[in-house]
Amino acid sequence: MAANKRIMKELGEINTNPPPGCAIRLAKEDDINLWDVTMDGPQDSPYTGGKFHIQIVLPKEYPFKPPVLTFRTKIYHPNVTNDDKGAMCLGMLRADEWKPPNKIVDVLKLVRAVLAAPQPDDAVEAGIANEFKTDRKAFDKTAQDWVKKYAK
Repeated sequence: MAANKRIMKELGEINTNPPPGCAIRLAKEDDINLWDVTMDGPQDSPYTGGKFHIQIVLPKEYPFKPPVLTFRTKIYHPNVTNDDKGAMCLGMLRADEWKPPNKIVDVLKLVRAVLAAPQPDDAVEAGIANEFKTDRKAFDKTAQDWVKKYAK
């Protein structure tokens, strides 16, 4: 019950004062553990102009266990798996690094920061990370092409 109270408090706070470029709502009105996020691609990044659908699943043990975040919009990014899962590699979401005081708003701010500044040394897609490091122009073009194709 305390988890539900915490989730409702966070949802209220995040809807009153959403992080920049984010719109958050419950995926289903009767399930407070499943959130839908629409995130605008950060300005001055290859993702500018894109709208990315992200799903957040809050485990029953939240905030003692981290949320699970998945990109439902395909994205060409070294820190997001290029498969149907769309998992993002974020240190703070690993079970051994998650701390109960962390909030979803902090997770979303970090996601936007990583979109704006990929972390190729902590990549889940080695090929994309390598291209980011060695041929930034080609990386940017492919990322922009994917935004036009998938993130509108």
